[in-house]
Amino acid sequence: MTDKTERLHLEVTGATPRELGLSRGGALRGTLAGAYAKYAELFRVLGVGEEREREGVERVIAALAGWRPALLEELGGVAEGAGVELSQVVALNARTEIIALGGLASSECSTLTARTGGHRYGAQTWDWHIELDAFWHTHTVMGPGLRYAGLTEQGILSKIGVNEAGLALHFNILGHRDDGPFGVPMHLLSSVVLSECRAVDEAVELIRSAPIASSSAFTMLDSRRAVSVEMSPAGVFVIDEADGSVQRTNHFQHEAPLAAQKTEVYEPDSSARLELLRARLSGGLPDSATAMVRVLLTEEGEPPLTCRADMSKGYGERWETLATILTDPDARTIRIFDGMPSSAIEAGAWRVLTAAG
Repeated sequence: MTDKTERLHLEVTGATPRELGLSRGGALRGTLAGAYAKYAELFRVLGVGEEREREGVERVIAALAGWRPALLEELGGVAEGAGVELSQVVALNARTEIIALGGLASSECSTLTARTGGHRYGAQTWDWHIELDAFWHTHTVMGPGLRYAGLTEQGILSKIGVNEAGLALHFNILGHRDDGPFGVPMHLLSSVVLSECRAVDEAVELIRSAPIASSSAFTMLDSRRAVSVEMSPAGVFVIDEADGSVQRTNHFQHEAPLAAQKTEVYEPDSSARLELLRARLSGGLPDSATAMVRVLLTEEGEPPLTCRADMSKGYGERWETLATILTDPDARTIRIFDGMPSSAIEAGAWRVLTAAG
């Protein structure tokens, strides 16, 4: 695993999309090719061959050309700056959609928001394949749009973050039977939301305009509202805050996409985690950032709100909580801990990033 004291941070800057890409790619030159190779290996483990990956990349490029061609300019800059093929950068940004072409049971992330005295916070665990721990980093992005900061992976434009206008975005993968790399990849949609939208309402409107052909949930919060937006080939569905909180795991909560969910991928794990989150919040909302992290702790015998990799298994089945994240949209900050919530409480060595100018 990566030395946690040396976790990479990028300051991505540029006056144009291409310059933004060159900035990111140049900082990752020499390492981005390795990240793609490890993801290509995962695609094969999950049953997605080279031809299906290539076809998926071509379809994503066509979708982006018709919706946000500036994204292709930025991805081209990443490829040029890092000295890799554009197709490899597109595949990384579409890794969620390409993975959806395969099939393997998964354990994934848990997210919640809480309103305390009119102030909203977001918290999340990011669970992913332990073999990919070396290929994530933090970043601050300053380009032609809104400035944003957060956590992402090598060559991927965005994942979890907060922007200078006070909009925070958390990310959970969902699974629908019609998912595939046929529209805008979710990680690129995250980048567009954070760079273009100043509030939850704007973000929901933008998401509804996007050519979506895969499934994820963006849990978003600003000073006035918190929602979890379920996106899928069946449509876009908004789950509103209830009793001051939104809780999100990896299954659909709206009945329309739920009817065609890939239940075998995330269940029964996801429902059990959601029930645990809601049970812990039933006695009252957490009143501090530390209290929010405590909600995400997993005790012996409980559903895995955090994951420890089973190293007796192979690549594709070893899940680990790689990071713990807290967002404060009012302060325009995101706090990222390199590891599990239990260690975050004990060690407290958070990396704090601000999106404020």
